[in-house]
Amino acid sequence: MTDIQKNDLIFLPLGGSGEIGMNANLYHYQGRWLMIDLGISFPDDTMPGVDVVLPDLRFIEERADKLEAIILTHAHEDHFGAIPYLWERLQVPVYGTAFTLALLRRKLSEARLDVHIPMHEIEYNIDYSFGPFSVELVSMTHSIPDPAALILRTPEGIILHTGDWKFDPTPMLGDDGDKARLRALGDEGVMALIGDSTNAMVAGHTPSEAVACAGLTEQIAKAEHMVAVTCFASNVARLESIITAARANNRSVCIAGRALNRTISAAKEVGYLQDIPDFVPESEVDLIPRENLVVICTGSQGEARAAMARIAQGMHEQISLNTGDTVIFSSRQIPGNEQAIGRVHDALLRQKVHLITDEDANVHVSGHPSRDELTEMYSLVRPAIAIPVHGTARHLMAHAELATNCQVSQTLIPENGDMVKFTAGRAELCGQAHTGLLTHEGGEIVDLESEFLRSRRRMLWNGTVTISVVLSASGDLIMAPQISQSGLCSEQQADEFIADASLAVEEALIQNYEQPDAHGRTAEQIVTSKVRSLAKQRFRLRPTVHAHILQASDEELRA
Repeated sequence: MTDIQKNDLIFLPLGGSGEIGMNANLYHYQGRWLMIDLGISFPDDTMPGVDVVLPDLRFIEERADKLEAIILTHAHEDHFGAIPYLWERLQVPVYGTAFTLALLRRKLSEARLDVHIPMHEIEYNIDYSFGPFSVELVSMTHSIPDPAALILRTPEGIILHTGDWKFDPTPMLGDDGDKARLRALGDEGVMALIGDSTNAMVAGHTPSEAVACAGLTEQIAKAEHMVAVTCFASNVARLESIITAARANNRSVCIAGRALNRTISAAKEVGYLQDIPDFVPESEVDLIPRENLVVICTGSQGEARAAMARIAQGMHEQISLNTGDTVIFSSRQIPGNEQAIGRVHDALLRQKVHLITDEDANVHVSGHPSRDELTEMYSLVRPAIAIPVHGTARHLMAHAELATNCQVSQTLIPENGDMVKFTAGRAELCGQAHTGLLTHEGGEIVDLESEFLRSRRRMLWNGTVTISVVLSASGDLIMAPQISQSGLCSEQQADEFIADASLAVEEALIQNYEQPDAHGRTAEQIVTSKVRSLAKQRFRLRPTVHAHILQASDEELRA
């Protein structure tokens, strides 16, 4: 890490750069810090037993007294989902738009947090002061209500932090992005744009939400029996599209899933989803003719406990599928969720339903800008510097190349922990802050590289061996080692391995008794090393070895 001077204007991502998810961004000026978003990511198959992945905030925790606030761009999990877990470490006010805070309050209530988090609603096109920062929100369009880009004004220059966005002339809910304000900002002069790269590799223009609505209407019209649709629970515009498509086909709507009900409640609170019919309660689904019913379900990413997975497996309490029903996945696959989604798809197909995804019909559109929209954004804002975030390395490089083609004079691609300093209209890397991954385990926040989680991973992929050895007071082996294994090899191989391991341990301990280990290793270390070495040689695995060494006194042996 480098020394940060009081007047340095610095951008520092602690998450969300080099990845899609876990957004946590810091800005520094005049000795103060401002955080934009605090999100989560989801585990992959290298993280057994892990439910949520959190950014390591150690850097800003050590400077929490200099942190002004957390400002949220929108209410997606990868932008605000870490607040219930990590807010206590920072304890600063949280700011966001009406829907963002409405959903956050419900999320905190479900988490049963007994702390009071100060939350403040902020509106578009108004200047707010956060210490040395002047911040203005610009209305954007995304797959959730009330998203915002942030204008940060400092004497060093103006930065536009886009958040997640798209341009959509027919968004179903809300307005298209405020292009007039963005153009005026460009006229004022923007030093840097720090922006969304999710679809930077996708040609053309992201289709409108109206396209998804029309596609859903068409597919529901074709269905002869019940229709179940799953989507991201936070996508209120998609809920509006599904409800509109159902009404166009004279079908009633049932909502299945707690997260959907939470989102609908928040949307109604701030004025969305006002003109919709009453939903059919889950308990009354059987009272509605199946050809007159659409069920909207949670679980578009294959989540095991969500409504769609339980329906697919025939385990839902009120809702079931019959042969000939239609199931629509109105969502995209988040990378890493392919297997979970595939399992749900297979379960549905075994029930002989008609399965429709975005590969089959226009039942989903992205909430992120494709290349034409990125080009339009650069033509409006005309920044001197482009800093791509919110994407993997491929996405960031594609975004940087596009920005260069749009005549942006400088591009810089940061990774998590990179400090980007702005000086005289240029950006440069000036240091590195600590970053890492945390998770919530057993009511505590723990490092994903903590010993017990590493041990869990070793046991999952390499199995375990337990060995008990009894030695005399002088270190002589009293009886044959007792060995058992789990997950290391098949039952047919176990007997041979245990016999060979027992012999190898005996020989090593006898040798140590006659000539003590030159490296000063204990009997436990010698036993562990021998067993692990044999397992690696035999199975190419390095199991977790639990060695229990009992050293008996002469009196105990005589007894």
